[in-house]
Amino acid sequence: MLSRFRCQVLLRAISAVLCGVVMTAAASSAVAQDAFDFEKLQERAAAMAAKPYVAPPSRVPEALRRLNYDEYRQIAYRADHALWVRDDIPFRMQFFHPGFIQLHTVRINEVVDGRAARIPFSAEAFDYRGAAQAAGSGLPADMGFSGLRVHNQLNKPGVWDDLIVFQGASYFRALAKGSHYGLSARGLAIDTAGPGGEEFPVFEEFWVERPMANAKGLRVWALMDSPSVTGAYQFLIKPGGVTLIEVNAVIYRRAAKAEGRQVFGIAPLTSMFWFGKSSASHPDDLRPEVHDSDGLSLHTGTGEWLWRPLDNPRAMSVSSFSDENPRGFGLMQRERDFENYHDIEAAYHLRPSVWVEPVGDWGRGEVRLVELPTPDETNDNIVAFWSPFTLPPAGEPLRVSYRMHWFNEAGGNTPAPRTGIVVSTRQGRSFTHETNLRRFWVDYGGDALAKLSAGEKVEAVVTVGDGARVAHVSAEKNPHNNTWRAAFAIEPDGSGKPVELRCFLRNNRGGALTETWSYLWNPETR
Repeated sequence: MLSRFRCQVLLRAISAVLCGVVMTAAASSAVAQDAFDFEKLQERAAAMAAKPYVAPPSRVPEALRRLNYDEYRQIAYRADHALWVRDDIPFRMQFFHPGFIQLHTVRINEVVDGRAARIPFSAEAFDYRGAAQAAGSGLPADMGFSGLRVHNQLNKPGVWDDLIVFQGASYFRALAKGSHYGLSARGLAIDTAGPGGEEFPVFEEFWVERPMANAKGLRVWALMDSPSVTGAYQFLIKPGGVTLIEVNAVIYRRAAKAEGRQVFGIAPLTSMFWFGKSSASHPDDLRPEVHDSDGLSLHTGTGEWLWRPLDNPRAMSVSSFSDENPRGFGLMQRERDFENYHDIEAAYHLRPSVWVEPVGDWGRGEVRLVELPTPDETNDNIVAFWSPFTLPPAGEPLRVSYRMHWFNEAGGNTPAPRTGIVVSTRQGRSFTHETNLRRFWVDYGGDALAKLSAGEKVEAVVTVGDGARVAHVSAEKNPHNNTWRAAFAIEPDGSGKPVELRCFLRNNRGGALTETWSYLWNPETR
């Protein structure tokens, strides 16, 4: 699993400078056209699922496989070959070149008036420099691409910025106005953190609809394949201050895999957390915090809001939050102050948050959070997804729809609790007084909380699971920033078992003033 994460981190470094090739509409029009729609794609996925899986052969020549990272960067796309570059269209598309670690190629088609035309690979759309020059000669016309990238005037008129990238397995990453690339999403995760190893379904082919001149969004379809499943995906991408991606997926299980117990990860999100305020220890690093996301937010089917701060554990940790018809979940980057990162290059304060909003009823299942140990910031070590308790048998589709909100600042039309939210989590112990206790400080913020006077009766409600007991609890207003602090200490019972902690603030009438802070404290890994 970690090896896949390492590949994804390399994609981060590559994506800003990676070479794509871009074909003009005239070039693609020379290819045979076929009728295409989402229903036909579903029929194709269903037919594939009825047959045994056959891994597609690689079309990447050995010369491209031998390229190292620096040599691969010497292949540069020619911007004048961007699809739609000469048209009055609010989107442009480029395609990534195979090589280095990107050895799986995909087919990409342009859809115009319901007809799909294959976009052929052409070395003429690339500049090959240095050691890459030899690798760029004699490439097969059917090699394909390793992915695609879409540009849009996201931040400023006349400036074409990255909007979304599809590359590697079923991974994709998007941007909102003012954000930098951070966490990734996937079409589907299978058996993540499972004992038998994880399976990574792959988007084998894409179809991109040529947009109108006044289009507010871009439609992309993808065909998924793997040993266990096939799938038809439809994405409608709408850029803005909040970039909205509407996803419709129809997934089929192969008969050979449908009998066993599998864990499907619906709308999986992959991120990185090295250290932050909530960390029990701090690496020898000059920056106060390093992470793409700092917490998991959940809005349950009963209406409760939960906040789970992320952790970089010493051993893998899997947390499950059972629910029925969840209203949403996401990995958030709530800390937006540059002073908490001091990283000009990485700009962690500008990494996007992603909220997954189910469309329709998702039934019974659980949100799973997987946290893996990482020694530095080059590994994606956080995964969150929805796992349904019941999967359909082979031949019957699993249909799922959801909206993904990619954004920087919360507020306005972004999902957020109407009550106070957790703004920071800190933990530690005293070296001089009651040294056996573990102490926590949970700060809550929000406009309604800020308006409460320090004399208001506000109570911190703390729940401690097996393995410890509550020793002290208090709640008070911080006069320096108008937040409210819940401070409490727990005494471990010596068993060494992980302890589930929950905390929220309520008023003297018993009404909740905040979301619920949820934390798994593990004395064995501290």
